Amino acid sequence: MNYLEIAGTIVGLIYLWLEYKASIWLWVANVIMPAIYVVVYYEAGLYADFGINIYYLLVSVYGIFYWWKGHRLHNQSLHTETKVTESPIIHTPVWMWGKLIVVCVILLIAIAFILIQYTDSTVPWLDSFTTALSIVAMWMLARKYVEQWLVWIVVDTVCAVLYIYKGLYFTAGLYAFYAVIAYFGYKEWIRLMKE
Repeated sequence: MNYLEIAGTIVGLIYLWLEYKASIWLWVANVIMPAIYVVVYYEAGLYADFGINIYYLLVSVYGIFYWWKGHRLHNQSLHTETKVTESPIIHTPVWMWGKLIVVCVILLIAIAFILIQYTDSTVPWLDSFTTALSIVAMWMLARKYVEQWLVWIVVDTVCAVLYIYKGLYFTAGLYAFYAVIAYFGYKEWIRLMKE
């Protein structure tokens, strides 16, 4: 029994609850969880997932800053700025989707190439796919885009299957749970956004 995997699962559940509630404290859990999963994924030979945890740590710093500091809203008609204490939940701008897709495809190809050429990964394309989408989804979360939940549904579903294949049953269960909660998280963020 892998105690690190169980610990990562527990922290992951805490993280998920905090994300569901749009709590800034999710970023603290998002520092602890990657530290645990760096070891778990390395031992399982999921090298892209291993590498993405470094990215998660960096985005967590950005997320804390962006969520906590808020941003300034410019009132076009009054030409005034108002300080917002916390950034609001918003829809992903339409123009952003094309950029996100291009970034995702480039990341997918680049990560798959690295895994195929330089590692013994047995699942380079699936590992690359979930990693590329996770990079995009985490950035969307840091920007408080409500559609990040939809991207996570895809990531979590594919990861659950991948982790069953790799024998990481606790983690597979966690990601299957993530996929279900992501649906409800999307609904909750829509509600919070309207408030």
